[in-house]
Amino acid sequence: MLGLDHASESVYRALLASPQESVQELGDRLGMTEPAVRDALDRLADLQLLRTSRELPGVMQPVSPELGLELILRSQEQDLVRRQREFELSKAAAARAIAAYADLRPNAPEGTTERLVGLDAIQSKLEVLGREVRSECLSVMPGGAQSPASLEASRPIDTAAMAGGVAVLTLYQDSARHDSATLAYARWMTEQGGQVRTRPTLPPRLLIVDREVAVVPIDPADTRLGALCSREAGIVAPLVALFEQTWQSAVPLGADRCKDTETGLSATEQELLRLLAAGLTDEVAGRRLGISARSVRRQMAGLMERLEASSRFEAGLKAAQRGWL
Repeated sequence: MLGLDHASESVYRALLASPQESVQELGDRLGMTEPAVRDALDRLADLQLLRTSRELPGVMQPVSPELGLELILRSQEQDLVRRQREFELSKAAAARAIAAYADLRPNAPEGTTERLVGLDAIQSKLEVLGREVRSECLSVMPGGAQSPASLEASRPIDTAAMAGGVAVLTLYQDSARHDSATLAYARWMTEQGGQVRTRPTLPPRLLIVDREVAVVPIDPADTRLGALCSREAGIVAPLVALFEQTWQSAVPLGADRCKDTETGLSATEQELLRLLAAGLTDEVAGRRLGISARSVRRQMAGLMERLEASSRFEAGLKAAQRGWL
């Protein structure tokens, strides 16, 4: 820590004991080569632990440890002050650069709402929120199976949050239970202390941090277009209420999705009947449930068979008569 390597310290100790020894004598006594001794002497001179003798011109004498070590500490202190001053200047320069750059960014915040254009802007904001979160992170992840890129982008943020004791609550759709990658990620989250629940249908994608910041897509139909990040209490509070209401009706990941004891229908089947009875197409119903239109048709065929119906219209009538709707 004082800047003395082993060779320099050995030479310094030897000179304190025998100040008149030559380079060759020092090398012989310490088992060092002459170049190594000279390098050590140069180092000691740089540290002001050697100085020219006033009595013997051209001869270097060791400085006493009390004075020498004090000089080293004083030099280090001056260097520390210099580096602290440079650090403060760098911080000021960075602040000026950030302020200047803010005027050029398309995602610059307006008031308490920030428009994030594109996936890169969203990712950058999520990383900032991941560092700022203090107690709670609520998220809604609709769409069933999540893309590998989305899961990998979320992992470092979720890891840092849960490692810091943050409560992480995540909602997936029931269809995510059938995707191995999404299911594995959800199970990893629960192992790390997070909570995951599923539901047949979900509100649009949503993230709420500490009940103070909400991030929602600009267009729920195409999340790649960007997002809005708001700190407006009038916006955040209703979104928190929506999350809590949805969370209460969702099922924990570790629990099986039980069928209704009266109808024998799963939650997804019940929701599918309601969506189709409302006039939604197979494609739209599939998007709401996070499944493909093909899966919708397959499930509907099974329901028609159980209802002994020859058409969807007849199936709707019989489902209503049985109290399934």
